[in-house]
Amino acid sequence: MADTSKLADTLNELTLFVNDRIEGYKTAAAETKDPQNQAYYQELVQQSEQFVSELNGFARAAGGNAESSTTLKGKFYRGFMDAKAIVTNRSESSILDSNIYGEEWALKAYAEALAAADLTGAARQAVERQHQAAQQTLRKLQQLKAVASVG
Repeated sequence: MADTSKLADTLNELTLFVNDRIEGYKTAAAETKDPQNQAYYQELVQQSEQFVSELNGFARAAGGNAESSTTLKGKFYRGFMDAKAIVTNRSESSILDSNIYGEEWALKAYAEALAAADLTGAARQAVERQHQAAQQTLRKLQQLKAVASVG
């Protein structure tokens, strides 16, 4: 039974970071002045909500509870970014910088989860799929940033 709760702990830890991702993209969608970026950020909120639902399903199946909170570090970071947004006047470039940083952070959480020996089977496949999606998101955000920097 120890393995079961260890798996749930691994999934819950990852879910905290995905919940941070949701909050970050909700903020970005509210702050951006670019309608295409806003639509993309809203898409990422929905994607992240699906990820959380999937992770929580595996955590419950492993004998754990669903996780709906965010990380303490994420809360502090969002507070810092809110303050920075006032100074930068919520520029597209600074919003993209924040999203890139957050996505890099999420990728680290995925890598840690994938390194856990207790993450196996369907749960592992789901985490691998989500990790790949987060990598694609990071690449797209970096491309958007490159375009924003040129424009």
